[in-house]
Amino acid sequence: RRQRQMCIRDRSVAERRRKAALAMAKRKKQGHAVSPVLITGRAITTTFWGKSWCTNLENYSDYENRLPRGRTYARNGSVVDLQINKGEVLAIVSGSSLYSVKVKVEAVPQSRWSSICKDVAGAIDSLVELLQGTFSKGVMDRLCLQETGLFPSPKQIKFSCSCPDSASMCKHIAAVLYGIGARLDDEPALLFKLRTVDETHLVAQAINVTSLVGEKKSKSRARISEDTELSDPVSYTHLRAH
Repeated sequence: RRQRQMCIRDRSVAERRRKAALAMAKRKKQGHAVSPVLITGRAITTTFWGKSWCTNLENYSDYENRLPRGRTYARNGSVVDLQINKGEVLAIVSGSSLYSVKVKVEAVPQSRWSSICKDVAGAIDSLVELLQGTFSKGVMDRLCLQETGLFPSPKQIKFSCSCPDSASMCKHIAAVLYGIGARLDDEPALLFKLRTVDETHLVAQAINVTSLVGEKKSKSRARISEDTELSDPVSYTHLRAH
């Protein structure tokens, strides 16, 4: 009996996927951008930014009851379209029907962004290093803080879904939140876009500070060299002779 139920469920899921694929193909033909979240394997995310987003998500006690169903939906390809824009994510999730999900994320306050840039100045060498997440643990921890870093707190996220579920967060919304993490695996710069900040400013400030430090060191070495020459007995005797 259990095996029969599983077969019926699998056929039902397959039929939903087929209908979703047809609907997305039609949407694409009409000129709309379609960008499904495709997960290969069991892990939803595999890179620094994707993992960090999902880890932060799972630290929200408000969300813990709904996240497991969302993980399942994200893994099985139910997020058939996901678009990340400034301060907003628009998505379509396949369930018993196609549901529209909207997630709004507040922009990082300018004062916080300035503080982040200042705190990591000199620690990031390039945009490539930033987007690949290949920097020190101290920098990573600073960027990933919920209240003072790049990741939003629950109160900074608002969401809605067209499904009939009356819960504050349905499984479709949870799937989209995980889908954001998966998308950051491929396009980490989208996190900065979502939080309405420019990642190049962060790198520019870091490089600027590094240059200033290097310039100060060069001037310091020059002064030391001059002081050494003036205190050199041979040079001093030579100066007296003239």
